[in-house]
Amino acid sequence: MAAPAQVDLGTQGELEPGEQQPRWSRDLVRFLPLKSQFLLSGNVRDRYPLQVEQGRARPLALQNYLAELLRSAGIAHVLAFDPVNGFSLPLSDGLDLGAEFQGLAFLGLQWDQNGRAPASVARFFELLPGIVQNEGPPIALLADFSSRYLARVDLPSPDEHSWFTTALVLGHGVRPRPVGPNQSPLFNPLIWIADKDGDLPPWLVVNNPRLRSITVPNPDRHTRRQVAPTLVKGLPGAATSTEEVLRAAENTLVEQCEGLLLIDMVAITDLCRREAVAITELGDGIRRFKLGVTENPWAQLNREQIRQADQTVSRRIKGQDHAVTKMLDIVKRAVIGLTGEQGKLGRPRGVAFLAGPTGTGKTELAKTITELLFGDEGAYIRFDMSEFAAEHSDQRLIGAPPGYVGYDVGGELTNAIQEKPFSVVLFDEIEKAHPRILDKFLQVLDDGVLTSGRGERVYFSEAFLIFTSNLGIYRMGPDGERVPNTSPDDPFDAVQQKVSGEIDRFFKLELGRPEILNRIGENVIVFDFIRPDVGEEIFSMMVAAILERVERATGRSITLSDSALQQLQVICLADLSDGGRGIRNQLEAHLVNPLARALFDQPATGPACVSAVRISGGLTTLEFQAGEGN
Repeated sequence: MAAPAQVDLGTQGELEPGEQQPRWSRDLVRFLPLKSQFLLSGNVRDRYPLQVEQGRARPLALQNYLAELLRSAGIAHVLAFDPVNGFSLPLSDGLDLGAEFQGLAFLGLQWDQNGRAPASVARFFELLPGIVQNEGPPIALLADFSSRYLARVDLPSPDEHSWFTTALVLGHGVRPRPVGPNQSPLFNPLIWIADKDGDLPPWLVVNNPRLRSITVPNPDRHTRRQVAPTLVKGLPGAATSTEEVLRAAENTLVEQCEGLLLIDMVAITDLCRREAVAITELGDGIRRFKLGVTENPWAQLNREQIRQADQTVSRRIKGQDHAVTKMLDIVKRAVIGLTGEQGKLGRPRGVAFLAGPTGTGKTELAKTITELLFGDEGAYIRFDMSEFAAEHSDQRLIGAPPGYVGYDVGGELTNAIQEKPFSVVLFDEIEKAHPRILDKFLQVLDDGVLTSGRGERVYFSEAFLIFTSNLGIYRMGPDGERVPNTSPDDPFDAVQQKVSGEIDRFFKLELGRPEILNRIGENVIVFDFIRPDVGEEIFSMMVAAILERVERATGRSITLSDSALQQLQVICLADLSDGGRGIRNQLEAHLVNPLARALFDQPATGPACVSAVRISGGLTTLEFQAGEGN
C-alpha cells in the first residue's frame, strides 16, 4: 500500500522542557530508561497541554499527547492499541506515516491510509513479545482501554491469565539498550492505560519492580491557565478583541472551570461557537454548559418588583421588619450577581440562615421570597432535616454509592437541583440533621457544587439556599435539662444576642464544625418573638383570610361582631409562645371548626354574623344572627 504524505497537525513548535510539562509526564520521561512497563490511571480520558510557547498550550487527547512526549524523549515509533480499533498510529506534528509503516513492517499488520490496523486482544498479546524485544529503533506500545482486556480481574479466563503472565515475564526479561547519539539507555516501553490500578491483575502491578504506576490527576489551575489562551482565541469576537478583553476571558475560563476537565473547557468553547456566545459573555457559556440550560431566570427577574418588595413581603411577615430588610438585601445581591466572599465564583446565588422562635415567620419568609423570585410560593424545594437524623441518611440527599441499592436512582437533593437549577431550596430545622449531613453543605456553601453518589457534579451556583433553625431559644441546663435561653420578655437586642451566641456555641463546641458557620457568614437572620401588638395584626390578618375563604367555598358572607371578635382575640393571644402558628391553631379550634360544623349542619343562604363565641366542655360553638354584623 502506498504511504500517504506526511500528516501535519500544525506548526505548533516543540515541547517546552522543565516545569511547563505536567508532573506526571515528567515522571514518565524520567523513568523511561529505568522501567520497562508503566501503568497510567486516573484522569486518562481528558485532554493534556502540549506546549506551543511559554505559558500557552493546546489540549491534545492522551494518545496524541503521549506520542509527542515519547518521540521528543527519543522513542522512534509510538504504536497504540485498543480493543475496538485494534492498532493505530497516534498522529503528531510532522508524522510521516510511510516511514512509520516501514519501521513497523516486521509486525505484519495491514495498515489503512489512516494509520489503523484491525486486531483483536489476542492478536495484541501475540505481537507483544516481538514489540518489546525489538532490537531496532525504540518502539513504545500504548495499551489503551486496558481495563477492558479481561472480563473479571479477580477471575481471569485461562487465556487472559496466560496473556498477562506473558506481559509480566516480558517486563522482567527485557533490558534497556543504548539509543541515539548520546547512547542513552531505553526500553521498548509498554504503557498500560487503565481507569484505575485495580483494573489489571494485582500480581502484574503490585510490588513489580519493573512497572511504574503513575496517576494522572485532574487539571489544576496552572494547567487550565496554560490552555486558556488557545481556547479563548477561538471564541466569537476574539479576533477583534483587545488584549484586555482576551485576558479577562482567560481569567473567567480559568476561575469558573475549577473542578472541570480540560475536555470540558474545550466543550465550553465549542458550545460558545455553536450558540454564538460572544467572548465578553463567556461566563454565560460556562453556565449553560454546567447547568444544561440556555435561559437565565435571574437575568429575567423584574427588578422594579424586587425594589418595591418591602411592602409586599411585610404584608405577609408581621413584626420582623429587620429580617425582611436583611433578606431582601441578600436577594438583591443575588440578582445583581455580587454573591460570595470577595466575588468568589461558583457559590450559591444566595444563602440565608433564619433563626429564632417557632411561629415567627421563618418558613413563611422563605415562601414569600420564592414567590417574589419565581412567581409561585410552592416552587421552592423543601427538606425537613429532622428526617435526616440518621448517620447514613446522607444517601437520601446525594444518592447511594456504587454497588449499593438505589445507586441508579440518585439523591433527592442532587436530582432536584439537576432538574431545577434555578430554585429556592429550604432546609427546615437544620440543627436536627446528623452532623455527617451538615458536612455535605461545606462543599455546597464554599464551591457551589456537590458530588452525587454516582460521581456527577451537581451545581448550586444558581440556587438560593435558606436554612431555618430554632437554635438559641432553649439551651441545656446544668443538670442536662432543656431550659429557656430567652423569653418574650427580653428586648429584641437581647434575643438577638442570646440566639446568635447559642448558634455559635452549637456549631463550634457541640458539633465541632465552625467552618459551616463561617461559610454562612453574616447571613444569619434572627427573628423576634411575636409581641402582643404584632399578634393583633397577625390575628386580624388570619381572621380576614378565613372569612374570605369561607365565602369562596360556600358563597355565604360571614362576619364577626365586635364582641365575638374580641372574645376570639383574647383566646388566641393569651399565649404567644408558639407565635403565629399558635394563633392559627387557636383560630382553627375556636373559629374554623365550629364555623364548618354550623355551615355543614345548617346549610342556609344569605349573609350571617357571628354574635358570640361559647366554650363549654372543651367544645366551641358559635352563635349566629342573620344579616351583616358590625
